[in-house]
Amino acid sequence: MKKNIILLIISNLLLISCHGDLDVIQTSQVSASSMWREEGDATSAMYGLMNRYRSAFNTAYIYWGEYRTGLWGEGLTSALDYDQTYQNSMTPAHSMCNWADIYTTINAANLVLKYTPDISFASEIQKNRVIANAYFVRAFCYYWIGRIWGDAPLLLEGFESDKQEGLFPTRESADKVFAQVGLDIDAALALMPTSVTDRNLPSQGALNILKADYNLWLYKVRNGGATALSNAASAVNTVLNNSMYSLEDDFSSIFENELGPEIIFALSFIQDEYTGGAASDWLVPSQYISPEYIEHPVKVGSHQQWCFFTSDYKTLLSENEDDQRTTVSFETFFDDKKNGTFQWINKFCGHWVNETRIFDSDIIFYRYADAVLFDAEIKNANNDRAGAITALNKIAKRAYGKDNYYSSSLSTDEINDAILNERLKEFAAEGKLWWDYIRMGVAFKRNSYLTGRENVQNVLLWPVSQTSINQNPNITQTPGYDK
Repeated sequence: MKKNIILLIISNLLLISCHGDLDVIQTSQVSASSMWREEGDATSAMYGLMNRYRSAFNTAYIYWGEYRTGLWGEGLTSALDYDQTYQNSMTPAHSMCNWADIYTTINAANLVLKYTPDISFASEIQKNRVIANAYFVRAFCYYWIGRIWGDAPLLLEGFESDKQEGLFPTRESADKVFAQVGLDIDAALALMPTSVTDRNLPSQGALNILKADYNLWLYKVRNGGATALSNAASAVNTVLNNSMYSLEDDFSSIFENELGPEIIFALSFIQDEYTGGAASDWLVPSQYISPEYIEHPVKVGSHQQWCFFTSDYKTLLSENEDDQRTTVSFETFFDDKKNGTFQWINKFCGHWVNETRIFDSDIIFYRYADAVLFDAEIKNANNDRAGAITALNKIAKRAYGKDNYYSSSLSTDEINDAILNERLKEFAAEGKLWWDYIRMGVAFKRNSYLTGRENVQNVLLWPVSQTSINQNPNITQTPGYDK
């Protein structure tokens, strides 16, 4: 009998155990039949879930969230998967069309939600936190699934055996997928202790910024109406009014001093525990650089530089000489001895240790700047142009060192253009900009590879991996990719 994605999930998911933090993964494994008895079992499963979540997104998030913008192209060389993504010409053979890792993560969350309520905890607060974390991860995963693939299987029960029913799911409507995201966010908010202050684990702050993001998407992309916009405003105000979070004065310190006051939610990467991620594709191979220039100033990596910003994007990032974000986003250097010009991205570049690049920079999913710019976007949608400009100028003040950088005379459309351009400069290489393009309605205007393709069916979605279809006869290809 064919095995579908759920069977693959089971083989990878069973027997996971980890220590009570994200730093150490235990070598021992606990069978599914013997775990889920004590508080420690549920807590370990929660941390195992977070590790799996990190693994699912550590590289894929940049493909799904940014490479399709037309702002990226080949680096010193390229490969088919990258080129297809830049050009929005993905096929079902593309490696990032496979949703198995996300569904494995969802299954881990489902098992936490299935068993934890029946386990006795010394503290009800800790029990609630475990359950809330699972709801957060499931909400996050389905939010991305809905935006990436649209219609998708909606799995809410944990699979532990290939004998269970429901092993061959069909794709549910995107409306149902997005509705589930909202339910899971609200369930998590109801349970998440207000005392949780972690920045590398879910918290009330992380949930509210996700809720703001989600509801703004509903309002602008999925006809969510005034209720969605109101929900987005309420959620983002909760974050903005939380004294835990603030803008860093120095933009570079966001990425040098991890988990600082600007970080709302990040996934931690730690040497000797878990390293890697998309940033390994952005640096120059060390063998290309004269030895005296390695780290002085050129940041080098361990393998080929597969991709980099386009010339047009670099021009935008460097158009204002006062912008402190420019050199954090990228730098260029002419190696006179090699007679070559090299470029690299300074975000998420990890550390250079013993002549080796350690990619241990956290993935930052949400930071305070997101909340400020979401606030500007929400206010502009609510016809509060003055409030939108005030919020926008908070970002501009840090970037350019000038008060009232944006004039109060800007029109609604001009404010939206300014918000998008500030997001392009603020969040370069942070995996958000493709979603900004869709939410702001500019994907077909700003990306030359999409110009004139407005009527191509589902061109903004991804195809489903042919592997998933082969394994499950009930999965159909995304219409438009099924030719």
